[in-house]
Amino acid sequence: MNSEIRTGTAQMTAAMLISGTIGWFVVISGQPVSGVVFWRCLFGAVSLLVVCAAMGLLRPGIISLKSVGIAVFGGVAIVLNWLLLFASYSHASISIATTVYNTQPFMLLALGALFLGERITTTKLFWLTLAFAGMAAIVEAKPATAGGHEGYGLGILLALGAAFFYALAALAAKWLKGTPPHLIALIQVATGVLMLLPTMNFSDLPGDGQSWSILITMGVVHTGLMYVLLYGAIQKLPIHLTGALSFIYPIAAILVDRVAFGHALQPLQLVGAAVILVAAAGMNLGWTPAQLLRARAG
Repeated sequence: MNSEIRTGTAQMTAAMLISGTIGWFVVISGQPVSGVVFWRCLFGAVSLLVVCAAMGLLRPGIISLKSVGIAVFGGVAIVLNWLLLFASYSHASISIATTVYNTQPFMLLALGALFLGERITTTKLFWLTLAFAGMAAIVEAKPATAGGHEGYGLGILLALGAAFFYALAALAAKWLKGTPPHLIALIQVATGVLMLLPTMNFSDLPGDGQSWSILITMGVVHTGLMYVLLYGAIQKLPIHLTGALSFIYPIAAILVDRVAFGHALQPLQLVGAAVILVAAAGMNLGWTPAQLLRARAG
């Protein structure tokens, strides 16, 4: 393994571990979801502005007006994605919400076929069907929390909505191929600040240092630093390794949910989560159904 691959692997691993802890920060912040996302965007924008300035990405002519428009569209999608995902935590737990959220590759598959003319193969349909089977198992599972089945179902729907908007943001990123990714991220979080500014009640701000430190951490670490690590890794790693390492995120989120809040997946939820993650891995890594059967037989 050469030094670039080792560096990229370390960056991707760190980015996914950071992502896996964000649900914990959202819950312990005690803030409304819209407020959490606003401050994440604001502090993230400040940190990314520093990064982009240091990289010389703020010079005129770096990005076209059309690309700015596409980046803003992606920003609207990514902010809606955060709002829905963070809202889902209180209904279906961080573990379930994050697992359901990992159906995003299949949302992107459908959008790619619709807007980019990408072909849906039999193998991709197989993984899609498998993911739906996992989803059905999770939906049928009885929630372990006292929120009731209605709240649990709402949490799943919110996580699915978050996955859809993430796929829209990823589609926008595909249209922006060649544009500096840190600049795209800066435009996205700046868009989020403008989107959510009218909803903010600045007369009811967090009143203690701990709350502010949590919000600043989410902006600087979970947004600014995470984007720098993630995009640095993507530039160094082959696609298959990027896809494989991305599964650190849901595993970390499930472990954090278990340790921090005592939420353990029920047997049927565990089966559904495993099926979804295997399907997403097969989709990302280009596995075939035959390879899956051989692995089971082995």
